[in-house]
Amino acid sequence: MSDDLQKALAGVRAEIDGIDAELLRLLNQRARCAQKVGEIKAEHGEAGHIYRPEREAQVLRRLQESNPGPLPGENITFFFREVMSACLSLEEPLGIAFLGPLGTFSESAATKHFGHAARLLPQSSIDDVFREVESGHAHYAVVPVENSTEGAVGRTMDLLLGTPLRICGEVVLRIHQNLLSNESDLNRIGKVYSHAQSLAQCHEWLNRMLPRAQRISVGSNAQAAQNAAAEAGTAAIAGEAAAARYNLPKLVENIEDEPNNTTRFLVLGKHDAGVSGRDKTSLIMSAPNRTGALHELLLPLSTAGVSMCRLESRPARNVLWEYVFYVDIEGHRDDPAVKAALEKLAGHAAYLKILGSYPVAVY
Repeated sequence: MSDDLQKALAGVRAEIDGIDAELLRLLNQRARCAQKVGEIKAEHGEAGHIYRPEREAQVLRRLQESNPGPLPGENITFFFREVMSACLSLEEPLGIAFLGPLGTFSESAATKHFGHAARLLPQSSIDDVFREVESGHAHYAVVPVENSTEGAVGRTMDLLLGTPLRICGEVVLRIHQNLLSNESDLNRIGKVYSHAQSLAQCHEWLNRMLPRAQRISVGSNAQAAQNAAAEAGTAAIAGEAAAARYNLPKLVENIEDEPNNTTRFLVLGKHDAGVSGRDKTSLIMSAPNRTGALHELLLPLSTAGVSMCRLESRPARNVLWEYVFYVDIEGHRDDPAVKAALEKLAGHAAYLKILGSYPVAVY
């Protein structure tokens, strides 16, 4: 290495060292400010409300909008989520329940939303995820609600009908499926383990590349990775987190049939969120069993100029051939137009439950 090159690099590295020192000072200054926020809340009897979804969403959006580059917006979001996660943990690490074991896409969604300083609490079923927060053993739950390829997650939707928990956030996760195996040759694979939805998301790839392999559905992709790690001649379909956690090589990457395969997760807690400026409201409703009842049910939304971004029907669990409708609308329940529409809707619906208002996911 020439002297001129060494001098040029030394100058830039000295500048980086100075910036790192300033970043360290500013990060700790920010942490002290976060501690002051906690102290002020405690003085006013709000000590239990350390996480404010609307405030976090506002901060992340502002940073993305003012980001001059060259770092892309998603990197800025990741960095500052981790900063906020670390600052929150100075008061109390948030306990986050999700469908386990460790290594699932649900874990990836929980970490994406709450950062690595959160206390992860994997559960054996979606029912247990709900119960963990309802009982106060966890602060928040992260549960899958719909996939862009396979549609709604029925168990989550059924549990939303009866839970007292509120939706206070959402996470949108790009799903990359990988074939994980200790085998180095596809011809040696006789079984493929995965969650039923992941098997469906990779159906055509499996038909082409592993047509003779037995497909075995298990409770989670992480469980599939555990099985494949312990059994010769097998593979698992799972994500990056499972590959790393169970030390399974990625034999083939990105085997999902749809290149934009995405899962949406809900964040549930004992409160919803305040107004962030870009929000959704989710609700469940049912219509009287008569002609035109659904049209009448949706009319207050269109009259108030409120946009509906999702409508899903599910069988009612207590009456044969009756249905309930899951609806997402744009706006917060405290926005004047949404508030007026919900008041009118309450007069038309046979049943109405507002699941919560929350910020639209920040990518």
